[in-house]
Amino acid sequence: MKRFKRVLTVADVLEGLTGSMPPADWQPGHTPIRQVVVDSRQAGPDSLFVALPGQHVDGHEYVLAAFERGACVALVQRAPAFDCTLVEVDGGHLAQDLSGAGLPMCIIVPDTLQALQKLAAHWRAKFKVRVVAITGSVGKSTTKELTWAVLRRRFNTLRSPGNLNNEIGLPLTLLALDGSHQRVVLEMGMYGSGEINRLCIVAGPQVGLVTNVGPSHLERLGSIEAIAQAKAELVRALPPDGAAVLNYDDPRVRQMAELAACPVFGYGLTPEADLWADDVLSEGLAGVRFTLHYRSETLHAKVPLLGRHSVHTALGATAVGLIEGMSWEDILKGLEDSTVQLRLVSVPGINDSLVLDDTYNASPVSTIAALNLLDELTVSGRKIAVLGDMAELGEVERDGHRKVGCRAADVVAVLVTVGRRARLIAEEARACGLASDRVVEVAGNDEALARLRELVQPGDIVLVKGSRSMAMEEIVAGLQIPTSRAS
Repeated sequence: MKRFKRVLTVADVLEGLTGSMPPADWQPGHTPIRQVVVDSRQAGPDSLFVALPGQHVDGHEYVLAAFERGACVALVQRAPAFDCTLVEVDGGHLAQDLSGAGLPMCIIVPDTLQALQKLAAHWRAKFKVRVVAITGSVGKSTTKELTWAVLRRRFNTLRSPGNLNNEIGLPLTLLALDGSHQRVVLEMGMYGSGEINRLCIVAGPQVGLVTNVGPSHLERLGSIEAIAQAKAELVRALPPDGAAVLNYDDPRVRQMAELAACPVFGYGLTPEADLWADDVLSEGLAGVRFTLHYRSETLHAKVPLLGRHSVHTALGATAVGLIEGMSWEDILKGLEDSTVQLRLVSVPGINDSLVLDDTYNASPVSTIAALNLLDELTVSGRKIAVLGDMAELGEVERDGHRKVGCRAADVVAVLVTVGRRARLIAEEARACGLASDRVVEVAGNDEALARLRELVQPGDIVLVKGSRSMAMEEIVAGLQIPTSRAS
């Protein structure tokens, strides 16, 4: 059956904020909203600009700029300093007659972020679309990408772009829904308790997948148990006819089955799981092969992801495909999708080297996984790791960095650490047997680049990884050969 698109309109915006549709003969209400943005630089013709107040940047200062770029509506908390149509929403009700109201228009609400979320929940409720939500301390973005790659083999599937996984990004994704979409795959991040629950209220997921529980954001939540409780909010929010997809290899995630009001689908490397894998074989930069087991079926699969740990990503995506009634043919083709956006990618480097760019973020678990991948690779030169500070680890900061350092000592020929916290990595690497002349400690990215340009030799492979706050993509950019030269 053909599915027809229905796009957001100005009337839909007002209905979402007030609960009632404007009069049908109010012509501006028929104007389509082509995109919803929170950055005035991204505004285009017939867009909706949401002016979010902020500590450093206040969106209200850029309403005029958004209108100049073609925005037709802005959500604001106060009237702008220039003349335009003003419509006030007070207590969820329209505070005035719309007769004579034209575009561009500022809709005044008490809280623009809450208005954005309310509007997204309203718009999502208009569609009979199944929502898959993914959370976890590590791997949720790649799992989201691979799940999308699987589902889109059969369904018109919308996914959250990049890392739009918070109280702002998730509503923006939902507001891109139209009547043609059959599935939505959303990533849910969190910095504190209650946040995932609030995202679930907006998104209304039927399927929830939890990848793992680790010390990311431990500094904010205080304990691993608190992190597990925060991630479990997704499982608690699922409806009785939904499905909880849980990593059975993580004890804290597996325990979440007790909280589910819906059926639970376990995946992992244990035969106790509903879907499990063995015979895992890393083929280095060519991906990972493994054998899948589900009920009485056994199948062979390959994914273009890097490292043995990626099998869990593939299992999660496969589980969602099975829950959604997909055929094995479509699932396996989705797993092999080479267009999946990877967090860890390889790029040609200076002096005929290869650079592994894993700079998006870092935790002890993900950094050790990256080192394990480096260990699996066969290279003609040396294995070099450039590791930066890992932030927000709280009470496990010292232990986390030291575990990474000891694993690095087993894998690399040269270790470069960047930042104050990363000195612990260097210290432990030496304690675990890496020669002192193979360990380089620097304070920042510029110094790291200068030393690496002296160190890197033909055939070397260089892993670069650190927390987002370290901006270590600067190091990758400095080591990378421009595309025109690399070809």
